[in-house]
Amino acid sequence: MSDKISSIIDQLKTLTLLEASELVKEIETVFGVDTSVAVASAGVALPGAAGAAPAEAAEEKTSFDITLTEVPADKKIAILKIVRNVTGLGLKESKDIVDNVPKVLKEGATKEESETIKKELETAGGKVTIK
Repeated sequence: MSDKISSIIDQLKTLTLLEASELVKEIETVFGVDTSVAVASAGVALPGAAGAAPAEAAEEKTSFDITLTEVPADKKIAILKIVRNVTGLGLKESKDIVDNVPKVLKEGATKEESETIKKELETAGGKVTIK
């Protein structure tokens, strides 16, 4: 991997979830792509990488779905704030998720990202499953 790519990857690792969400939206706008298809299929189709991902996926699962399963009434506001940060959605959409559990918060998350989100939500009082 070139130094330029390594530098970009290192910078991406420092982004907050909100910043990463904003970056994705900007990439969609600038390059005219739709990332919702790639996320929904739990993988990203990159030019020149056809056939490489299935072999790796069989060895170890690298993509996880995070589902909010339970929200205590007295913890709704704290959990709502975390849901907004994780999903990048507005207040109304995030409230709909919190009020209508179980709901998938994020599809195709990395293992580290899913563990971080789970820890945040459980600390706030919610219950989460990762599949």
